[in-house]
Amino acid sequence: MKTFTRIIQLLVGVLFILSGLVKANDPLGLSYKMQEFFELWNSGLQEGHFIFRNRLIQLFDFFHLYSLALSVGMIALEIVTGVALLIGWKKKFILFLLLGLILFFTFLTGYAYLSGKFTNCGCFGDCLPITPLTSFVKDLVLLTMIIWLLVFKNNIQPISTPHIRSFILLTCFLISCLFQWYSLHFLPPADCLPFKNGNQIAEQMKAPQGALSDSTAIRYIYEKGGKRFEWAPQDLPIDFETYTYINRIDKVIRKGNAEPRIKGFTLTDTLGHDHTSEVLGQNWAVLVFAMDDEKISWLKELEGINIKAKQNHVSVGIVTSNQEKFTLILSKNHLDIPVYACDYTVIRTAARTDPTVLLLKKGMIVNKYSKRELNQVIKDF
Repeated sequence: MKTFTRIIQLLVGVLFILSGLVKANDPLGLSYKMQEFFELWNSGLQEGHFIFRNRLIQLFDFFHLYSLALSVGMIALEIVTGVALLIGWKKKFILFLLLGLILFFTFLTGYAYLSGKFTNCGCFGDCLPITPLTSFVKDLVLLTMIIWLLVFKNNIQPISTPHIRSFILLTCFLISCLFQWYSLHFLPPADCLPFKNGNQIAEQMKAPQGALSDSTAIRYIYEKGGKRFEWAPQDLPIDFETYTYINRIDKVIRKGNAEPRIKGFTLTDTLGHDHTSEVLGQNWAVLVFAMDDEKISWLKELEGINIKAKQNHVSVGIVTSNQEKFTLILSKNHLDIPVYACDYTVIRTAARTDPTVLLLKKGMIVNKYSKRELNQVIKDF
């Protein structure tokens, strides 16, 4: 019994540490996933008549606003509790904390699975994507193991002295925070997103080879006597002419997996002209992915990039979801740089700092730069 309990202790501790470390690679990505949950819950609440509806909407709006802080705190908590369990630091407190965490995670993964509105719950970040069902089952197993540890907590023995345990825990907390700080300021160390070095953007916009498309079937919608009927062509009744024809639809009967990794990537100018193929076909191009930030403190670096680019016949473009704002800013600062409108989700995926710069060679990402590396762009072309 003691040996089995220690094995479970090791498994639970390692899984929590691994889960935290993978997400620490990209805390901003986890905050985006949290925002998806908050937005979905609020949209459901707005349609309902729950007694505490308005309070919950305000609460989720608050969480949405501070989702990055929640993400950083949650990741650090996962890592620290996993380490604390392994070294036996305040085992009763840690086990109840782990129980609370896993109940919360199980609710989230269960919701993600049962709602069918998520393809990836974000439990292990983008580097280890798993389906909501797999994640839900994983959390149920973890819940069972944590309950076992609570029942047999006397078999958990702390290591070394209290001072050393506290030192280990503090060190792990500081490392987790520093790791996340680096990820947020210098891009994720392990880039698992489609806009990573070496990827051809045009290829990422295609469905993967061997992927299955949606399987659809023709259905006819007719109406008679105030009721609607849906039939396949071979099932039409003999007297179908006595029914009123409403519509013909292609109904999905089996969902495929033909999803490209990059969706919605289009570069349109202020007149609505599409420049996507033109930009991706150029020998060299610099794309600056910019969020809708109130303070744009990198105009000097942008000017330097633009001057060097013109000298080397390299095109430069701003990619943003707020085209009007950036066009006005560039005009006021006498910067002749095209501003392309693009889908906000695409920009969030490409830019983990604001801004993020991509150096392209015929549409292939040669290098990727964070906000703190803008001066390096000039040196690389």
